[in-house]
Amino acid sequence: MLIVFSGLPGTGKTTITKLLANRLRAVYLRIDTIEQAIRNACVLVQDVGTSGYLVANELALSNLRLGHTVVVDCVNPVSASRNTWHATATSAGAALLDIEVICSDTEEHRRRVETRTTDIPGLIPPTWASVLAHDYEPWNPPPFYIDTAQLSPDDAVSQIISRLHSI
Repeated sequence: MLIVFSGLPGTGKTTITKLLANRLRAVYLRIDTIEQAIRNACVLVQDVGTSGYLVANELALSNLRLGHTVVVDCVNPVSASRNTWHATATSAGAALLDIEVICSDTEEHRRRVETRTTDIPGLIPPTWASVLAHDYEPWNPPPFYIDTAQLSPDDAVSQIISRLHSI
């Protein structure tokens, strides 16, 4: 099973993905961690671009082929990246659950972004202005979604696990 979380920074994806991966004993892949490791390697002339997603897809594929459940924490903002996750799941013969995490309370979302600290050394958290300017395409069709303005992280994980039982 490949479980891919998407959503703007500050919506609560990382909190939920970590809880879910721990509960499922799943492989956990976080794009922020991969991209920062690439930056730290100092091998690129420009920013990481799509390289973090490409690395994560290959790691997901190899773990899916071993029979592991994989939970991915990423913004996943455009159809191209979303389609690549679908291709990865198909290549591995694994089921895929796309989850979009939103925070419908704009003030709460802003507060989270502006007070956020990072647990990844060297990673510079996004600003509220950069979150608002983020190129984030609407989903078509809409995925399963979690609104963290309405649900606690534990309740979100419970809803996701219920959804997994129906796949």
